[in-house]
Amino acid sequence: MQDSLSLTGRPVISATGLFTPQESITNEELVDSFNTYVERFNAANADQIAAGEIEALAPSSVGFIEKASGIKARHVMSKAPILDPDIMTPRWDERGNDEHSMMAEIGVTAARQALERAGRDPKDVDAVLCAASNMERPYPAMAIEIQQALGIEGFGFDMNVACSSATFGIQTAADYVRAGNAKSVLVVSPEITSGHLNWRDRDSHFIFGDVATAVLVEDSSMAPADHWEILSTKLKTVFSNNIRNNFGFLNRAAPENSQNADKLFVQEGRKVFKEVVPMVAQMIIDEAEKLQMDPATLRRLWLHQANAGMNRLIAQRVLGHEANDDESPTVLDTYGNTSSAGSIIAFHKHKDDLAQGDNGLICSFGAGYSAGTVFVRKMA
Repeated sequence: MQDSLSLTGRPVISATGLFTPQESITNEELVDSFNTYVERFNAANADQIAAGEIEALAPSSVGFIEKASGIKARHVMSKAPILDPDIMTPRWDERGNDEHSMMAEIGVTAARQALERAGRDPKDVDAVLCAASNMERPYPAMAIEIQQALGIEGFGFDMNVACSSATFGIQTAADYVRAGNAKSVLVVSPEITSGHLNWRDRDSHFIFGDVATAVLVEDSSMAPADHWEILSTKLKTVFSNNIRNNFGFLNRAAPENSQNADKLFVQEGRKVFKEVVPMVAQMIIDEAEKLQMDPATLRRLWLHQANAGMNRLIAQRVLGHEANDDESPTVLDTYGNTSSAGSIIAFHKHKDDLAQGDNGLICSFGAGYSAGTVFVRKMA
């Protein structure tokens, strides 16, 4: 922990890190598993279906998935059980209290990469924020476990703003730097989203994948030569039930409903599309205006990787034309929706070619509704 923190008020992104699971599921594999489950379900319930007591399940297809989302594959921590029609959920051995939790383990891997890229010793870091959609336990905080594993003094805490957790974490870290309460903060987003996905739901079984990202936010006085100045951060929330997950410890009070579908990810996709696109696009345009920046001059948009159609429309409204892959890169096709990590993956993989002085935007949006923007400028 720093003994004396200077009030520079100039937060930057010094480095990023990424952990990608080794296993990946293609759309073809996913559809084959899902359709086998559908066939078995319809056969086992043929009499009830014929009597109109329950509805027959409809099969999925590669074409349907790619048209609806733009996703072609997704990385996962546990592939075989997900594809087993009798299981269709991740499976792994429960870890003991003396072992690193899975979220901490993959978060530490991403964090170490960010620290290495910045040339930063963990002892120079003041805080760890674990910002993710779902925590595997209420306490101790995942952030504190990551902090301990890395050998970081100071403090850590968890935060959850669903798909905007990482950008909310970046603003929180930047505010600590602006206020002089920290000089170096790790924002770690371990997203094991395969655990909250209903793999038996045709409308959403293809959406999510697993990953972990890390963003090192620091005071400019200690940043490496190659870094990104944080020009502005803006957060917004508007309550909506259109994306929801009702899983929680209070479900024990109504055990008869504990296995209902609403205890996993559910959404009204068309409503989300219709309501979130204009909200996010206008939020970006308004913040650019405050910065006296023409949004059309943004060199690159690193948008939330949830749906290719949403990204296309948001980028078009911001830039004034349909964005190409260079202006708005996609990782959605191979990673799927990785919740808060999506825009950070895009930034991590597609930032090194920008020139000094180029401006860009990291943007997330999702359940809540929540949205976050981080305007950055390449420095060298």
